[in-house]
Amino acid sequence: MKFWMRENAFETETEYGKLTVSGNEEYGYRPYQLMVSAIAVCSGGVLRKVMEKQRMKVEDIQIETDVTREPSEANRLTKIALHYTIKGEELKESRVEKAIDLARKNCPMAQTVEGRVELEETFTLV
Repeated sequence: MKFWMRENAFETETEYGKLTVSGNEEYGYRPYQLMVSAIAVCSGGVLRKVMEKQRMKVEDIQIETDVTREPSEANRLTKIALHYTIKGEELKESRVEKAIDLARKNCPMAQTVEGRVELEETFTLV
């Protein structure tokens, strides 16, 4: 990726369009939002694949995030809580818990921050 500096942000072109990133939400996505999005979507996508390989029928997964930051350390991310709301047929909590553990081990974005940012994953079945 190649980024160009603009007055209040940096921009890049992707096959899906322009991506604008700024430390100020008025001008674009904030870097931490992109990091949290990458971890959430990667984790959810791997979870879906794991569940499907284990022959669980998944109709929908929604992911809510909650982020904790440390102001005294450059406002770095210290914790990302992911809560999955999973809709499917005949899903069992014990099998979903194991699938979440396996997905975490196979999500490149989660593994990138492992040991540096606490990742908490919870779920609700509907």
